[in-house]
Amino acid sequence: MKSFLIPFFVVLPLGAAFLVVLVPTRLRKIADVLANLCALMLLIAAGIVCVKGITGVYFVGGWEIPVGISMVLDGFSGLMLLTISVITFASTLYSVSYMEQFTWKTKFYCLFLLMVAGMNGVVLSGDFFNLFVFLEIASIASYALVGYGCRHEELEATFKYLALGNLAALCVLLGVAFVYGLTGTLNMADFSIRTAGYMNNGLLIALALFLTGFGLKAALVPMHAWLPDAHPSAPTPISAMLSGVFIKATGVYALVRVSMNVFPPMQLTHEIILVLGGLSMVVGVFMAIGQWDFKRLLAYHSISQIGYVMIGIGLGTPLGILGAVYHLINHAAFKSLLFLGAGAVEYQTGTRQLRQMGGLRQRMPVTSSSTLIASLAISGLPPFNGFFSKVIIIWACVQANRYGYAVAAVIVSVMTIASFMKVQKYAFFGKLKEKWGKIKEVPATMQIAMVFLAVLCLLMSLLIVPALRDVVLQPAVDSIIAGTNYVTFAGGL
Repeated sequence: MKSFLIPFFVVLPLGAAFLVVLVPTRLRKIADVLANLCALMLLIAAGIVCVKGITGVYFVGGWEIPVGISMVLDGFSGLMLLTISVITFASTLYSVSYMEQFTWKTKFYCLFLLMVAGMNGVVLSGDFFNLFVFLEIASIASYALVGYGCRHEELEATFKYLALGNLAALCVLLGVAFVYGLTGTLNMADFSIRTAGYMNNGLLIALALFLTGFGLKAALVPMHAWLPDAHPSAPTPISAMLSGVFIKATGVYALVRVSMNVFPPMQLTHEIILVLGGLSMVVGVFMAIGQWDFKRLLAYHSISQIGYVMIGIGLGTPLGILGAVYHLINHAAFKSLLFLGAGAVEYQTGTRQLRQMGGLRQRMPVTSSSTLIASLAISGLPPFNGFFSKVIIIWACVQANRYGYAVAAVIVSVMTIASFMKVQKYAFFGKLKEKWGKIKEVPATMQIAMVFLAVLCLLMSLLIVPALRDVVLQPAVDSIIAGTNYVTFAGGL
């Protein structure tokens, strides 16, 4: 099963991407079926991996390291695969009706599935160079998807995203070059074995390049400039993917894996991650609270919420990492739902400006209710999932005597509540404006996708229960805490 499942997460979306683009435009319903079937199969496979606790190493072509290419599935990568698959399924289902307003729907699915294949490849890659290759596959597809509508705003956002994305890729590639030049290997496990117990200037430069490249992909402050333009400009299913899983798979996951499992752990690395996380959390929410563009407001909140994750990782304690992992998957659910809700409003009203809305809950009850659930979840109010992960991170800061970060996290949470009270007041509550009197709820597939994620926001609160936490979250936490012991597993030793 391991030898089939591990490459399956890359091979299936990659094959489906090349198959779906062959479907004639007049038969685009077939493309809908193929894309959603692929997403469903990935979700089922990822669910099996997490529930059964499947782990293992797949050597491509049977060539073992350090000569061959390895794909590594452990607790952390398994949870990431499940998270990517959940948001992929919701986004493809949402796309069935939403993407009807665009031309070349089959090409959209092709790029979409290539992005998914790239993200899955990043999560499973066991060597530096193939991590870079999969990173570029996902990134290049996302560049095209951000500008898919070809309007002025979208093309401008794509250009900025492309420029900074290429800078991130260059940093990662230079890091890979330093690694190979210094150690003569590209395999992560083999590299970690060869560098065990020492860090020279060359390795420090390589680590700094990786932190910069992956920090750009994660949109950490001050490397966040591309995100506030790219996320609002993209078609809504892509906005949900970018915020929900893309910045996590290509940014957060890669950064954590390289800095904590491959390179020798250092206190300096933790301090850098803590500072970047704190800056992102505070700057993101201050920028968000003044926004009146619905999707742009959500984009800044992505920066802020990723800050919580990075603080938990930066603490380096078991409780901090538990909170970070929990909040990472929580954010994927409620932020994707918020973008789908914003897209549904734009789909029916043609605007993203909150001041032009008002009273929409009377005409769009499903969108309003699901967006309210997501707003409460991201604000950290009980009994929603965001409350529990934020409390764990704040308590971990207190335990580690990082009281400043704990206070900042509480203040940011209060400001997040204020921000989403504004969203609810101006978009969904109040008096219905006359010009919106004839609009109606979005098509059924878009509603189902939103309801699916809204239910998840409620059910994921149960992960605080030890029995469920030990099955879903703890394997990922253990993988991160294991540090460079990861190499024993990843090397197949």
